[in-house]
Amino acid sequence: MYHASVPVFRHYLARVAAMVEKAGPEALEARIADAFPASQQFATAAGFSLRIACPLAGREVPDLPQALGPRLAVARAMLGAMSPAEFAGAEDRIIRHTAGFAELQQTGTEFLYLYGLPNFFFHLTMGYAALRAAGVPLGKADFDGFHSYPPGFAFQG
Repeated sequence: MYHASVPVFRHYLARVAAMVEKAGPEALEARIADAFPASQQFATAAGFSLRIACPLAGREVPDLPQALGPRLAVARAMLGAMSPAEFAGAEDRIIRHTAGFAELQQTGTEFLYLYGLPNFFFHLTMGYAALRAAGVPLGKADFDGFHSYPPGFAFQG
């Protein structure tokens, strides 16, 4: 459970930090339709990383700073301080939590794969899409940190 969560969250929160730096403060207020602005989407993703990892590790979920930069830094640091040993038995641990107004009870496996990772990536993707829609020059490489395309490359349909 550690390897499916902590390194994933840390990697993508680093990607968020790079996108935020590239976007600049005005672009972070961009939104898609009536959704939260990009800044709030990214802040929510950072919060989700700890809302998921902490219960799996048997830890309390901490309060995070409100400002996006410190929030991302604190979340990454807290995740970095977690060890695989803390996640022993997490697959079967019962996690009680809320999703909006719904009260849920899930095994650690269900919690991570059916709730945590999808919600983390939902908010990360919404923030990314809002920045793209606002004209911030982001591509797949900015999102995942792995892809590489030559300058001027365009997909042909």
